[in-house]
Amino acid sequence: MQNNSSSSKISQLTDSNLLLMIAISIFIILYVSAMFFFGGSFARFQGLFDLFNNNASLLILACALSIVMVGGGIDISVGGVVALITAACAVYLDSGSGNIFVSVCIALGIGLTFGLVQGFLVAYMNVQPFIITLAGMFFARGMATVITANSHTVKLESFVQLRSIRLEINSLGYVARNGNLIPATIDIGVFIALFLVVIIAVVLKWTRFGRNLYAVGGNSQSALMLGINVRRTRFYSYVVCGLLAGVAGYVFLLKAGSGYSQHAMIFEMRAIAASIIGGTMLTGGVGNIVGSPIGVLVLMTIETIVRGSGITAGGRIWLQDVTTGVILFLALVLQSMILSYRGNGSFKNKKITKKADVPE
Repeated sequence: MQNNSSSSKISQLTDSNLLLMIAISIFIILYVSAMFFFGGSFARFQGLFDLFNNNASLLILACALSIVMVGGGIDISVGGVVALITAACAVYLDSGSGNIFVSVCIALGIGLTFGLVQGFLVAYMNVQPFIITLAGMFFARGMATVITANSHTVKLESFVQLRSIRLEINSLGYVARNGNLIPATIDIGVFIALFLVVIIAVVLKWTRFGRNLYAVGGNSQSALMLGINVRRTRFYSYVVCGLLAGVAGYVFLLKAGSGYSQHAMIFEMRAIAASIIGGTMLTGGVGNIVGSPIGVLVLMTIETIVRGSGITAGGRIWLQDVTTGVILFLALVLQSMILSYRGNGSFKNKKITKKADVPE
């Protein structure tokens, strides 16, 4: 009876929710194992908080990529857009007439411009998304180099004060060797990222745009027959992705405190990998926005473990990229096996019969 009950519960899960549960389980296993074998920062609350503090912008980018991927597209320009935003905002803030509000508008404006242009070309001109966003990546990196060839640190006092805002939690801190209490801290960028995750999750689950996006990504021809404006839905997905890249760029600037054309290198690849690990399918129509931050945590935990193990010493930093590639490969294989197994009837999904897998 217990086996039948467990099988029934599994069968009622949508593909996206099942993949999300697997991602959460992987993260918990990895982090608990790191606490047991490595201790140190993993054994403190600050170690967990730093996963968020150091990767708040990546959390936002992973959500942005998930939106595009659910709709059946891809955007590899986001890393370059982040670099361009940091360069443009950094130079502006130290121009003598720098203003925080205007710099935020610049960041959002740059992200929105890329989203509008690339979305129009993909949705209405039928340009391959990989090609146009690859061009966007090169263009953004090139423009960032034009704006500032070297790293430009922002010295504007109001900006320095803004990026120093953080939540301190004494009860979760630890006592240093000198006897001083070191409180656990959470940066302002983390709250921005988590707020956006909640908003995006609500939009995708309870709005017409969200339902249309899953339908378009699942089967664009069926969506068209249902009266859904496929082109407009795809266009909006790139616009939203561009806006989120704008926010991510400013959050990155708040963390780094400088603008540089080499900032956020391979962030687009990490965002795609995190989205896939979190349960978003490259084929479209399947994905859970909550899984994207979990994917980032999984990816960054693995990289932290690799660095902590010492195998990257002596210039072997490339092992981090090798590890990321292996994990991404395993995630894709695992997704394919699970969905194929469910499709054959062993874990047959009784609630969702269409390819589009809207999370419940």
